[in-house]
Amino acid sequence: MNVAIVNLGCGNIGSVRLAFERFGIDPLVTADAKSISTADRVILPGVGAAGFAMERIDALGLRQTLMTLRQPALGVCLGMQLLFESSDEDETPCLGLIEGRVRKLEAATGLPVPHMGWTRVTARSSENGIRDGDYFYFAHSYACDVGPATVATATYGREIAAVVRRDNWIGAQFHPERSGNAGTRFLEAFLR
Repeated sequence: MNVAIVNLGCGNIGSVRLAFERFGIDPLVTADAKSISTADRVILPGVGAAGFAMERIDALGLRQTLMTLRQPALGVCLGMQLLFESSDEDETPCLGLIEGRVRKLEAATGLPVPHMGWTRVTARSSENGIRDGDYFYFAHSYACDVGPATVATATYGREIAAVVRRDNWIGAQFHPERSGNAGTRFLEAFLR
């Protein structure tokens, strides 16, 4: 299987690559539009700031490529947030593939921001390899509200979208590559 990891020059590329290597896949890390558009699976990883990531997408000429993909594609953490219309982070317009806005998490007693750690998810469906009550590893300061594209939720001060799905795109707010057996099941379901 030909897997392309979109290289924006930032993010969790190394850990995502390693996760797929564990499946015997040697993913291509690339910013080449043709390689991305012809891959069997595409990963949009993310750690960093929405504004910078969108600037990189545009500077690399990848906006149209990402918006017109038809093969299964996965956005991880910031990569999921970029699928939405906009983000509170730097008032960033995003790809607009999923309706909604990414909002900053609110700190509260016992709930520091960024949210870093293991959190239980509630699955609305098991088709993505997620079992209701699975724990996944989160590391983020912004989150998407629950909406029509949400297939799993988590609670961190408010209910947030943990997994979204729209057409060929799936997004995970958590880091499946750092989420043990539950993360492995999730990635296996994506590869299927």
